[in-house]
Amino acid sequence: MKPTENLQAQMRKGLLELCLLSILRHQDAYSADLIDKLKTSNMLVVEGTLYPLLTRMKNEGLLSYEWQESMQGPPRKYYKITTQGEIFWQELSRAWKELETTVNSLLAL
Repeated sequence: MKPTENLQAQMRKGLLELCLLSILRHQDAYSADLIDKLKTSNMLVVEGTLYPLLTRMKNEGLLSYEWQESMQGPPRKYYKITTQGEIFWQELSRAWKELETTVNSLLAL
């Protein structure tokens, strides 16, 4: 593994919470749908990273879930953002934009 690959993985992991909240602001989603949306956006994530994060975010009150029947098998757990999660998303989004501006200004030197 190249040194930059580990750093990229750590950066992605740090932004994953913001990305999940961003997706769930638009629609409730099943965990497999979340993984698909992240992969489509080149935000690579594995189930072993996603499930503990979803559980932690639910325990912190940022997400809730409900079980929905599925035509393809057992009921599925659909996650949704809470009011507290929306407020947290706004804070994270603001912090990301500030960090992005700072880093871009330094890269332009």
